[in-house]
This record gives sequence, C-alpha cells and structure tokens, in this order.
Amino acid sequence: MKFEWDEIKRAETLKLRRLDFADADLFFDGRPVVHIPSIRGGEERWKTVARIEGAFFTLVWTWRADVVRVISMRRAHEDEERAHHAHHGSEHEEP
Repeated sequence: MKFEWDEIKRAETLKLRRLDFADADLFFDGRPVVHIPSIRGGEERWKTVARIEGAFFTLVWTWRADVVRVISMRRAHEDEERAHHAHHGSEHEEP
C-alpha cells in the first residue's frame, strides 16, 4: 500500500501532536480498526480508528488513484473510540 501527504501538514502534526504521517501504515497492518465514511466538500474521505500502543488514534484519509492520501492524524474522539469498542469489544489484541 502506498501513502502520500502534504509535508508541511506532516511537520505541523509532528510538532503539535507528536504524531507522524509516516506511521499511517499502522492503520492498515491487520489490527482491528473501524472505517467511518466522512464526506467533506464532495470528496469521499475516511476516518480509520485504531488502537496503537494502548491508545486510540484516528487517521483521516482519502483515495487518490491507488494511493492513500493522509489528511490528518490525531487522538480519537470519544465517539470514535466507542464505535471501535462497539465493533471489536473492549478487549482485543494489537498485532
């Protein structure tokens, strides 16, 4: 799977949130996730929620041809974490 992102936004996210878009592959490595559709400005986007190192994170992304275009990465909101628990339960293993 290929990934791309805006380097300026990546640097801002690293500075403000200490999260790196280069870790986006963790959301697609086989661990339990929830994909939530999110349309913005007519563009089909996805919010993918995953548990990584014991905490929940959300990756916002879209398809650009056959590449995952990362839009943002952040700690998951409570409703996103609840959606993950609803689909996978509160006890599950990370890869």
